[in-house]
Amino acid sequence: MALDSKIPNGPIADKWTNYKDHINLVNPANKRNLDIIVVGTGLAGGSAAATLAELGYNVKAFCFQDSPRRAHSIAAQGGINAAKNYKGDGDSVYRLFYDTVKGGDYRAREANVYRLAEVSANIIDQCVAQGVPLAREYGGLLDNRSFGGTLVSRTFYAQGQTGQQLLLGAYSAMNRQIGRGKIKMYNRHEMLELVIIDGKARGIIARNLITGEIERHSAHAVVVGSGGYGNVFFLSTNAMGSNATAAWKIHKKGAFFANPCYTQIHPTCIPVSGDHQSKLTLMSESLRNDGRIWVPAKLEDAQAIREGKKKATDLAEADRDYFLERRYPAFGNLVPRDVASRAAKERCDAGFGVNKTGEAVYLDFAAAIQRYGKEQAHIKGLDENDNALVTKLGTDIVRSKYGNLFQMYYKIVDEDPYTTPMMIYPAVHYTMGGTWVDYNLMTTIPGCFSIGESNFSDHGANRLGASALMQGLADGYFVLPYTIGDYLAPDIKMGPISTDRPEFEEAEKSVKDLIANFMNNKGTHSVDYFHKKLGKIMWNKVGMARNEKGLTEAMEEIAALREEFYKDVKVPGSDKEFNQELEKAIRVADFLELGELFAKDALHRKESCGGHFREEYQTEEGEALRDDENFAYVAAWEYKGKPSDAVLHKEPLNYENIKLVQRSYK
Repeated sequence: MALDSKIPNGPIADKWTNYKDHINLVNPANKRNLDIIVVGTGLAGGSAAATLAELGYNVKAFCFQDSPRRAHSIAAQGGINAAKNYKGDGDSVYRLFYDTVKGGDYRAREANVYRLAEVSANIIDQCVAQGVPLAREYGGLLDNRSFGGTLVSRTFYAQGQTGQQLLLGAYSAMNRQIGRGKIKMYNRHEMLELVIIDGKARGIIARNLITGEIERHSAHAVVVGSGGYGNVFFLSTNAMGSNATAAWKIHKKGAFFANPCYTQIHPTCIPVSGDHQSKLTLMSESLRNDGRIWVPAKLEDAQAIREGKKKATDLAEADRDYFLERRYPAFGNLVPRDVASRAAKERCDAGFGVNKTGEAVYLDFAAAIQRYGKEQAHIKGLDENDNALVTKLGTDIVRSKYGNLFQMYYKIVDEDPYTTPMMIYPAVHYTMGGTWVDYNLMTTIPGCFSIGESNFSDHGANRLGASALMQGLADGYFVLPYTIGDYLAPDIKMGPISTDRPEFEEAEKSVKDLIANFMNNKGTHSVDYFHKKLGKIMWNKVGMARNEKGLTEAMEEIAALREEFYKDVKVPGSDKEFNQELEKAIRVADFLELGELFAKDALHRKESCGGHFREEYQTEEGEALRDDENFAYVAAWEYKGKPSDAVLHKEPLNYENIKLVQRSYK
């Protein structure tokens, strides 16, 4: 099957406008006769459901949480990018486009990224109209701050809870449509199978997580907005319930899976403290605006700190190595996430880590507190040499910017980040890979769309900070509502789709058989036992640094673990009740397949780019070394029974507007 990305012709700046001018439309009266299923109610799914219902379609929305507002989008902290140039610092649609492509190490589809940058400004207007309380400057205008990989300030934010506020905006829009009867909301429901009729997606099989009932739901199109697959690593910053099941089910039904090895390791997370942990905690990238990252310059000082003989505050400035500022002077602490993460790992691997495990670096706000404090003292006409006063004034400013993040750190670590540096270390955070989609956001299954983090389209091999929220809301509010109408236009006379068809019966039977196998299995180990083992394989051999030997071993070990899982997993309770062990078993079964494809993709891509770092392919300075001649393509994998047999399809990445060069942030 040849991949057709359906990218419109013409100059890149005109593609989206020209596309909208010539697509098929569905008139309001006919929209009332069309049903759309939306799986997932985070920023992508929630905004899509609300917008499609506002347009007049009949929407069925599904989430496994007890409320759409509990989607993992709520955990996003730092902000959302938009090319509004409010700071007058040279930002533009093109610069946001360029930064995103460069940040993704030139492995993203140009047309999709430009469209994302183009609609970014509309997102902010939409959210302000909804009442989202974005931060404002003294004069009342919307404020911006900087994020990694850029030289401008384009990130809009709501202190350290931007995702929560944006999700509440989408949730409010959803609730309006639920009240009108245009959205039928299915909380505590999980999609377990896609139904295909005559080659088109026409419904899903879902399980009611409270009663265990298996339900059939039909529609003229299915939209998957179920997020990423970071929990394949077990430990990640994702919510524990975040999973890849919806995306993996459509993959097994014919949707190609693209670039699974592109996974983002976020540099500023609270370090792992032991095997007892079930998830990790993000410390927002926004903290790198004011926090300086460092390790001791001397090995003996690092050793003394690990042994508890010294504290961070005991070290003089001359004895500190601000390694990001040293290696990347142009961007400093605001280099992209993949670059910052590898630099932190390199220092820790060299013996300069500062916690008991040796896997942590410092994020220090002392300089920012002094800088802000002196500025405030000057403004107020107070003594700028009064250290106690300056520290208090500076602390108040830092608290106003990052207070909830500092409070969260204090509650988890029991150390005051205002007086002693935070300890941070990279952790799995986001997945740039996902189901392959064309320019219309449709997968290789006609009528099955994928939006937000669940698709691959906008970030290449590394996502810039504050761009996840931008993509989710762009897809849901401003892109999908156009493209899905173009697809649905021929179906206006089809009428409702019956769930009594044999395709629904067959799909339902496959789900019931899967559940029966788990419930009847007489295993001895819990689901978490296998999930943790998978996570250790993934982190040790498919994590921040990869090589041919480790990836080959990972594929073999994951395949063996999957076989053991089906033989020896124990799922207690009943499938006719609320049973979280059964939920986890189904999700981990999918992770055990996805993990092997992940390793296969990383093994085949014999280059380093963005978050995919092969130790065999690096520059003399330890930076990622791309191979544009052989690997400037999207790797889209077709399911053929098991991950090791997946067939590779290539979508060439033809860069016409940006020159391909090796990335540099110096």
